[in-house]
Amino acid sequence: MTRPAERAGADARGIAGAACAMVLIGTLMAVSAVLGGYPLFFGQAVRYGLAALILLPLALRDPLRPRGVREWALLTALAATGLAGFNYCLIEAARSADPATVGAVVGASPVILAVAGPLVGGYRPSGRVLLAAAADAAGAALANGLGDGDLRGLLFSLGALAGEVLFSLLAVPLLPRLGPLRVSAYSTALAVPLLLAAALAAGEAPRLPSPGEGAALGYTGVVITAGAFLLWFDALGRIGPDRAALFGGLIPVSAAATGAVLGFGAPSGGQILGCLLVGLGVTCGVSPPGRRFTLGAATSRNR
Repeated sequence: MTRPAERAGADARGIAGAACAMVLIGTLMAVSAVLGGYPLFFGQAVRYGLAALILLPLALRDPLRPRGVREWALLTALAATGLAGFNYCLIEAARSADPATVGAVVGASPVILAVAGPLVGGYRPSGRVLLAAAADAAGAALANGLGDGDLRGLLFSLGALAGEVLFSLLAVPLLPRLGPLRVSAYSTALAVPLLLAAALAAGEAPRLPSPGEGAALGYTGVVITAGAFLLWFDALGRIGPDRAALFGGLIPVSAAATGAVLGFGAPSGGQILGCLLVGLGVTCGVSPPGRRFTLGAATSRNR
């Protein structure tokens, strides 16, 4: 079976969507500084709840729904691992390792998806995309910087890496029938009770956010979650999870640029080199040789 991009040509809309989604997610690091004193798990529940309030009414306007145990199980697993589980591991990792270490580990996701994505999608992995993913991951590690941490931090970082990979892999079999809107809507809604349970287990006390915290929560819920998820899931169906994953290297690039704009300091030499490597990896791996980008979905969808 051929990969999606080879059936329809590399899709310009999918490429643009994956790039925009990862750039938006990269701004989360700067926005998260505003939420440093807000209850973590409760804040994530509010974030996904806001996204669900936007997405679910749109999804429910169409009679097409998730059906059968398989689709509901995949959506629940996506919410539990790629959303709630990813955030839990990321928070716990940050308690034992610095952000550079966590970012470098999670930044290895393009390499894993370069192999696992095609296998789940039913086509052969590309050696060219795998090499591009390795350059992408190395660039992301350089852009994040080198950090340190203990074994606990490393294990939770690996857990966050698993959540990042499953966020894409579990969506692949759902997208052809449900499409990006329904996958985004149902997964964000299912993540809310899981995160509220985590907040309860952690002993968090809910409180009203300050005006600054409210603005940050609104931005993360509406723009980073509802907006970026729609763009990302659409890109997965158009260009495949392996090529879409290459754009994950843009997260530290976007974070560095956002930090510079907000006055946190100019990018270092290592960050600039890392950005160049990410650009090289994306450019080399995003489309098959001799193919042009074409508009249109690579996989058929029942809208």
